[in-house]
Amino acid sequence: MAENTQRNVFGLNGVAGMLIATALLISILVFLTVMAISTQQESAVKPYDPAPITGSLDNVKMISTDNSNFAFQDAKK
Repeated sequence: MAENTQRNVFGLNGVAGMLIATALLISILVFLTVMAISTQQESAVKPYDPAPITGSLDNVKMISTDNSNFAFQDAKK
């Protein structure tokens, strides 16, 4: 078996690769955290109103296209 003479400590398989992977994971973490915080801030301003769903379920039929009136509707913008 031939000896590996192409070893490099700072190659992509070494320290540099580890630093690139760590930086990538930290950047993904920061991105997801910022998105979660912005989503929570938007939800605090425009809370979910369940009234269209739970307001009058007596008129909901088993098979009907009118059931979309009782489904989840997006918060007002």
